[in-house]
Amino acid sequence: MNPFFSKLLADIARKRLETDHKPVSKKQIEPMVTSIRVELSHAIRSYFFIALGVFSAGFGLKGFLLPNRFIDGGATGISLLLENITHIELGYLLVLVNVPFLILGALTFNLKFALKSISAIAFLAFVVHFVEYPTITDDKLLIAVFGGFFLGLGIGMAMRGGSVIDGTEVLAIYLSRKLSMTVGDVLLVTNIIIFSFGAYILSIETALYAILTYLAAAKTVDFVVDGVEEYVGVTIISEKHEEIRIMLIEKLRRACTIYAGKGGYGQHGKSYEKDIIYTVVTRLELAKLHTETDKIDKNAFIIMGVVKDIKGGMIKRKPLK
Repeated sequence: MNPFFSKLLADIARKRLETDHKPVSKKQIEPMVTSIRVELSHAIRSYFFIALGVFSAGFGLKGFLLPNRFIDGGATGISLLLENITHIELGYLLVLVNVPFLILGALTFNLKFALKSISAIAFLAFVVHFVEYPTITDDKLLIAVFGGFFLGLGIGMAMRGGSVIDGTEVLAIYLSRKLSMTVGDVLLVTNIIIFSFGAYILSIETALYAILTYLAAAKTVDFVVDGVEEYVGVTIISEKHEEIRIMLIEKLRRACTIYAGKGGYGQHGKSYEKDIIYTVVTRLELAKLHTETDKIDKNAFIIMGVVKDIKGGMIKRKPLK
């Protein structure tokens, strides 16, 4: 690391630790410097994702949807609908429509989340108002699909950065806690209402294309937030656990964790001790895992569950063999 930057971090850490002008030792400063460095790197990455998301969403709006009077779901869809009715600049509407949702976000989550989201939405409004994007196409199908794609990419990137640029997600989380509905159900009902108004005010054809835009955006958000590659957590219970452990390491090149367990269905009701293996693989590796496990123990008990994302470990570093 740059010596100037290291010294700056050390000075910040010293100021944080100093109380009543008591001297602070180097041993006390080092953990704080590490903590500040991590906070700073995460903050830079977070705001980079938000900025990337804002420009992507701006491209989807001004390059595809706005010039062709298309709408989308969520708060962005409400803003586009109001823009068509009132002819108020979309940049202003994006902020006005999202403010109530973000106040709710501050009450539901925390003030930091709300402030970060307000900053992201204000930045999006600025980009939509001042940045010029070329109009890409006038083909309605391409507008719906790719307008939704770039808008969804922007929303997903902003979520990766720890904020939202569409406030209806906050409303959905809040209502799902109050009502016996999932977040997806609340979003679906909200968007049905928006599309119904779109069909009444604009046209049924516009509303149908808006549904296509929404589906493209929603799927893109899923890919960006959850990742294209799906991971599976696998728990294996077998008497030949040691052979299976070696197979995972040598043939699949995957790490695993061993739990000390006790069987509850032994002969004459007696429990017995056994090791339980837990590992994470990609969905593409499942077939090979089953094949290699069957070679060792056809009666092995295997439990699988989808893992949304992972951090650390070997799975993202080791190539498939």
